[in-house]
Amino acid sequence: MKTNAIRLYEYGAPEVLQWVQIDLPEPAEGQAQIRHTAIGLNFIDTYHRTGLYPMDLPMGLGSEAAGIVETVGAGVTDVAVGDRVVYAGSPTDAYSERRNFDASRLVPIPREMTDNVAAAVFLKGLTAWYLLRRSYCVQQGDPILLYAAAGGVGSLASQWAKRLGATVIGVVSTDEKAALARSHGCDHIIMADDNIPERVRELTGGEGVAAVYDSIGRDTFFASLDSLRPHGTMVTFGNASGPVEPFAPAELATRGSLYVTRPILFHYIGTREQLLQASDELFAFIRQDGVDVRVGQTYALRDAAQAHRDLEARKTTGSTILLP
Repeated sequence: MKTNAIRLYEYGAPEVLQWVQIDLPEPAEGQAQIRHTAIGLNFIDTYHRTGLYPMDLPMGLGSEAAGIVETVGAGVTDVAVGDRVVYAGSPTDAYSERRNFDASRLVPIPREMTDNVAAAVFLKGLTAWYLLRRSYCVQQGDPILLYAAAGGVGSLASQWAKRLGATVIGVVSTDEKAALARSHGCDHIIMADDNIPERVRELTGGEGVAAVYDSIGRDTFFASLDSLRPHGTMVTFGNASGPVEPFAPAELATRGSLYVTRPILFHYIGTREQLLQASDELFAFIRQDGVDVRVGQTYALRDAAQAHRDLEARKTTGSTILLP
């Protein structure tokens, strides 16, 4: 059958994203064919588009979507035709009207959750889960520093960290984003152009934070290290300003025997059992705590290039979804 999708034939600026018609075969053994209803936009999509995380060209784009199972291949037992499902993972082809995907990686959407919310929250929510519950397990009373606190991951992570009893210090770039971050549980706000380590020391009585969750990368790496208390944990999980340059391990010793980790979600959800456990924890958190899952903006799928421009210009807040 024919379907429409975004395709990438070369790396570059958002203009390289092309809206084309493609042939979609019947699902192979173990696969399900999904009609997408909502597609999540994530900063990692820009890394794939620019070649920072290179893959074979031509390729599709997008790692997260919600939709309805329309048909299944041989041997599929995890989902059935008509199921509402959400997924996050590779290969990157979520920017499409329909696609085939490994049925064992599809997660049922809770009855009370809309497809838009599922697509807005799934990858970002699982990211918040592994940051707070696996990379550094936040404890009651921990002060933590969270960059991009008004973004899709940040808004969920700040709410979750508050539930865990943390004191959340959020870093944002505008007054509007500061207000949003406060509404999601940030106890303190630091503006991105402030002296971040100095402000952190002021807010923590000179001690520093237990953990830093840094999605910015190169421009903030050493400021993040300087914000940690002795034996603190630096969780670097993104490169919005570019990749971190190589550094000497002695930098960690001189700052109080620090820890640095560069986690990847899919190392924590490698089996279906792990995926469903993580998803259950995420959905329970959303259901029990009345979490504000903010879809800040929507774009037509064919306008994905504009969505990328706005995301990279930091014009977006909360989560962004693309609508087929």
